[in-house]
Amino acid sequence: MHTTINPFTLAFWKEKQPHGRTKFGWQGTAGELGDIRLVYPAGRDMTNVLVTEVTGGLIPTATFETRGVHTDVVSMPTLNRSTLRLGGGQVRTERNRWAPSHRGRSLRMTYLGDSYRLTAINRRAYELIRLRDSEDPGVEIVVRESGRGSGRKLTVRATGRVLPADISLAILFAGVDRSVLTRRGAVRAGVSRIFNFWAESQY
Repeated sequence: MHTTINPFTLAFWKEKQPHGRTKFGWQGTAGELGDIRLVYPAGRDMTNVLVTEVTGGLIPTATFETRGVHTDVVSMPTLNRSTLRLGGGQVRTERNRWAPSHRGRSLRMTYLGDSYRLTAINRRAYELIRLRDSEDPGVEIVVRESGRGSGRKLTVRATGRVLPADISLAILFAGVDRSVLTRRGAVRAGVSRIFNFWAESQY
């Protein structure tokens, strides 16, 4: 079902747990597509596993899972060693880690014959494009974070007619560490992980 939607905003939330990791996320209403909730880390705490999940009444559930020892020193899943699932099916992903431009470093995805490209705009914004094909002109969705602390907002704007799967994917990456989609961010992420591993080893 393709539909045109107006821009919408999700609010940041944070919830401390009696035991285990604190939960973070975004929630709100996406016009005709109803309520949406994103949470990370989702599910029960597991060693060496981090999951982000987005759910909603009229969109397919999407999850992004990262595995590895590095998950113990980060707050959200990373693009390394990851698995992306949408509506019960796996999404194929690939990216060029060495490309010099934001466009070249984009995360490229394929799901049920549709091709997507996730590109960083800057540290707090990104765009998801469903590429045009012979039967569909495609869609562009820009997701931008604003504000600070508990007042943070996530604004979502779509150009073109969206599919529910498009919105699931677009929101999902608000709960994924996208830093490696830029060269500068990749360097910062690498240095941060090295420091965190070193700090953990001192205990």
